[in-house]
Amino acid sequence: MISDKSMNKRSLTGIRPLLLATALALPLVGAGPALAHDAAMHQGASRPARAELATAAAFGPDGQLYAVSKDGGHLQLIRSHDDGNRWSAPIRVNAEPEPIAADGDSQPRIAFNRDGELLVSWTKPLPRPYTGEIRLARLPAGAAAFDAPITVHRDRAEITHRFQNILAGPDGRVTAVWIDKRDQEAAKAKREPYRGAAIYAAVSTDGGRSFAPETRVADHSCECCRIALAADRDGAPVALWRHVFAPDERDHAIARLKPDGSPERVDRATYDRWRVDACPHHGPALAVDEAGTRHATWFNVKDGEGRVFYGRIGVNTVKGQIPVGGPRAAHADIATAGGVLAIVWKEFDGEQNRLRGMRSTDGGQHFETFEIAATPGAADQPRALVKGGKLYAFWRQANEGFRLYPLP
Repeated sequence: MISDKSMNKRSLTGIRPLLLATALALPLVGAGPALAHDAAMHQGASRPARAELATAAAFGPDGQLYAVSKDGGHLQLIRSHDDGNRWSAPIRVNAEPEPIAADGDSQPRIAFNRDGELLVSWTKPLPRPYTGEIRLARLPAGAAAFDAPITVHRDRAEITHRFQNILAGPDGRVTAVWIDKRDQEAAKAKREPYRGAAIYAAVSTDGGRSFAPETRVADHSCECCRIALAADRDGAPVALWRHVFAPDERDHAIARLKPDGSPERVDRATYDRWRVDACPHHGPALAVDEAGTRHATWFNVKDGEGRVFYGRIGVNTVKGQIPVGGPRAAHADIATAGGVLAIVWKEFDGEQNRLRGMRSTDGGQHFETFEIAATPGAADQPRALVKGGKLYAFWRQANEGFRLYPLP
């Protein structure tokens, strides 16, 4: 058996180029899960804080482009009716200031309920390190201001509730998912082992005004990677997340959720078998096409090399797995529309952050790669968006601001 020390040293080697490119840091050999989460998610005291560029973006049912980003203790909404050429004056999402997580995989999220009302969710960090609450605010139709935000979950313990995502379904239900450490805390109190954290979900049947009590989707998730959430062919939520399989493999799991947020079942989604006691802060992305095929992108270390991958997720199988970009590709997003599948990601070339893309017109069997943009400054993770059957990349850059790029 390989010792923890030798295993971690070997596993971390493949991720080093990406860490240099994205200014992330995994813990040193022998770090436990809590330290892994802390080191991967937070900057050390001697390290300067990174720009909080995380921005949610989506086209609304009215055809406008909506973007939500952090401004001090507030989230602010801006809108564009001409695909990002001009933007409206900002509207505060939360009238009262509060802590907001808006960096890396800690992102605000937006969705539109069945009535076309805008929903914004975010994580509110709490005083105890690495803890938080999942918050949500609604902009009623025709209103000039958001309703007061609510906390989505009933559990009010000062623990991890973070890395949320939301999806509004055609049946009127709004599903929120997040990473939750209540079960890890309970195991710790009993001095019992517990791998990672857990995935929890809560469902609203009144357009996001309130949520039913939350339910556990799965034990043993990774502690600090974003959760992908996409609508299945019939509109049901499908969640994809980094999972800690026994004894310490950080691959991915997938679950289709029932109307109450509980899983129909939980399946293994990837099989790269990355053995490491650390969290890379690098979650997956998911899109479901008209045929019901689940297309995904994710990061893992495979054969000693850290890479972003694409594949089609089946029942306990992956088809067509290929690398995306080069060794420094990071934080890919994916979308599909009109028979076209698009992947966008950022990649540091040693001097600039580059926005690159891949396009397939045969369901992911073959791809062509293209360049989109580049910036010498910092940049957020890109978003793949859909409007009227056309695909776009949204990319916030520290120097150039909010930019939208039509994809070929």
